[in-house]
Amino acid sequence: MRRWGITVWLLCRKEALSLRRDGVLLGLIVFAFTAAILIVAYGVKAEVSHATIAFIDEDGSTLSRQLREGVQEPYFQAPVLVDRRTARERLDRGTLIFVVDVPPRFEADLLAGRTPSLDIQVDATAMTQAGLGVVYLQDIFLHRIADAMPRPVAGPAPPFHLVPRIRFNPNSESAWFTSVMQIVTDVTVLSIILVGAAVIREREHGTIEHLLVLPVSAGEIAVAKIIANALVIFVAALLSLLLVVHVWLGVPLAGSLGLFAVCLFAYVIAVSALGMMLATIAPAMPQFGLLAVPVYAVAYLLSGAATPVANMPTLLQKTISVLPTTQFVSLTQSILYRGAGLETVWLPLLVILISAALFLLVALVRFRSMLARQG
Repeated sequence: MRRWGITVWLLCRKEALSLRRDGVLLGLIVFAFTAAILIVAYGVKAEVSHATIAFIDEDGSTLSRQLREGVQEPYFQAPVLVDRRTARERLDRGTLIFVVDVPPRFEADLLAGRTPSLDIQVDATAMTQAGLGVVYLQDIFLHRIADAMPRPVAGPAPPFHLVPRIRFNPNSESAWFTSVMQIVTDVTVLSIILVGAAVIREREHGTIEHLLVLPVSAGEIAVAKIIANALVIFVAALLSLLLVVHVWLGVPLAGSLGLFAVCLFAYVIAVSALGMMLATIAPAMPQFGLLAVPVYAVAYLLSGAATPVANMPTLLQKTISVLPTTQFVSLTQSILYRGAGLETVWLPLLVILISAALFLLVALVRFRSMLARQG
């Protein structure tokens, strides 16, 4: 066992030196865990932000002006006045998301006790902005109209008072969610790429034949490649979580970092083993890329990082519950957002450990078979 450990350690050093000389992969790792996190955190918004809006004001009243003044940054850009034809053209071109059509005599009809219509046209191709933006506008307009009217325009007040309490992200800031989920994405992609590239690079350069003449087994070579590359991703992900997400972006980390580190390492080993398995299937780097992309895309889209698992069909939910990516997203959210302990995340962690063992077993079998063909 001691000899096995020393051999794996020496092979890990070889993998680390090989990675250090690969400037492209090193640059990709640094970019993915720094700039990419910040770009996604600042650029991807789940809430309404700087949405374009225009008014067709055929009333020209004090109330219509107050409605425009109520639409403010940072949720909406400054409203512009347009005519009906311009509004239609700009909606078709996608340069406007919202067009508010204030009809003639809108204020006068309200004061007379009638119920005029206030038309809001929405470009629903901007799905998130459109859905939430209409709710924002309705709330703004109702408050402005209520303030301007000498008497209530609505019926009697409801017999209850609604007090919403938002937990874990009180201000509903997208960066708190997208930055952490981007780390999960980067860990998944780079774990597959690094190990796959290490295997295929040795095969294409012919250096894998040099390893075959050494007193090392196929299992030791495979384990060293997985551990060495997994450690690089593990350290990079933890540093990114602490320095970029927590310190720079100010995202609070509610749970135990030690528990998250254990879960992260298990997940990186599982995905790295998957990367090695894919590398033994693909004969060259282009084929490996074509094979890895759909595997990652399906795993990411079904993980819950982009769409909540609860929104998916029941059969699909049961199917993806065995995927390590789905379980890792679940336990990451539980630990870092909700402060969950081992008693809450033990089942997702167990699924990840079982997946790691299965992927590693298949990867070792296929790697031995590949070396036997090389020999």
